Amino acid sequence: MPTDFLICPAIVENPLHRATKELRDRYLHQGDHFALAPQVISEFIHVVSDGRRLEKPLPMNEALKLAESWWKAAEVDQVYPCEQAGKRFFDLMTKHRLGRKRISDTLLAATYLSAGVTKLITGNPGD
Repeated sequence: MPTDFLICPAIVENPLHRATKELRDRYLHQGDHFALAPQVISEFIHVVSDGRRLEKPLPMNEALKLAESWWKAAEVDQVYPCEQAGKRFFDLMTKHRLGRKRISDTLLAATYLSAGVTKLITGNPGD
């Protein structure tokens, strides 16, 4: 699960707020599970509590509570970077000649690939 899939439903002012909530609810209703890496949780907290990015940021305690509820949700499979993800990360960075702005996204992709995740929902098709 990429970070925007958590951010959009949490921030009412986000233009994709309603559509993302509806999509999330549809998948949950179908009984689907979501893979979630710790990198996403930390980025989510960072973004939703940032007053420079958002007109109405969440207070830190609220951001932590919301992140923890996702992290512990029955529909969420926690996935972690592992040795295989590390190897994939370096291979992807080198093979695709990625620069420093792709580091975090590439590590996340390598983590998910190594965990067997084959589908990704994102509001940012460039990623």
